[in-house]
Amino acid sequence: MQENILSILNLRKIYHDPTGETVAIDNLNIDIKDKEIVAFVGPSGCGKSTLLAILAGLEKESDGKIFFNGRKKIGFMLQTDCLMPWRTVLENSLIGLEISKTLNQESRKKVLELLDKYGLKDFQDKYPSSLSGGMKQRVALIRTLATNPDILLLDEPYSALDYQTRLALSNDLYKIIKAEGKTVLMITHDIAEAISLADRIVVLTKRPCKIKKIYDVNLTNKGLPIENRKAPEFSYYYDMIWRDLDVHI
Repeated sequence: MQENILSILNLRKIYHDPTGETVAIDNLNIDIKDKEIVAFVGPSGCGKSTLLAILAGLEKESDGKIFFNGRKKIGFMLQTDCLMPWRTVLENSLIGLEISKTLNQESRKKVLELLDKYGLKDFQDKYPSSLSGGMKQRVALIRTLATNPDILLLDEPYSALDYQTRLALSNDLYKIIKAEGKTVLMITHDIAEAISLADRIVVLTKRPCKIKKIYDVNLTNKGLPIENRKAPEFSYYYDMIWRDLDVHI
């Protein structure tokens, strides 16, 4: 049985302004298992990004507890690649190590191995302007992995890309996550993406954000995300999650 790497207990987040207070997250409870992929879906503005920001230490919770099981090194990948245009692919990949003051011969070698392993070795001396959108996001993921985080937080990392590129990169993302043995919490508005990638899907309510339902995703012959979309259970999960989201246009 997998151990829990992260436990969230009665989490609340309240924002205050001159007009009063806004409850963004209210009484959220969940355990995250080691090396599992958990996708969070919910209405726009419900507090999904706020949840990741709290876990990353960028925001402070108003109440509740967050327990890390001895490992709390976090890697946070945002919606945009945030690559610095004046730095090469290799130099961009080393930024996290430079900031954490852990750049040395060994860690640099690890980054070079990641670039080679995931098809970017020939581009390591190129600048971001010469890369496709998908390649930029792959560099951003390698930059995140370079510091060897225990938990990856992904805030819709492929939302700015076209559909075909997103499909291809979902396979790349899955392969990399599994090969590197990472625990992943990801936000997505794409239900199909969540079903094809995740071990569990957490459906959140509209603000204030609470957990409405959690699905264990059990697909026949589960494998790479593109193949998972062909599973006979896929449409069942899609219909149930869409109904739970209760989106009105």
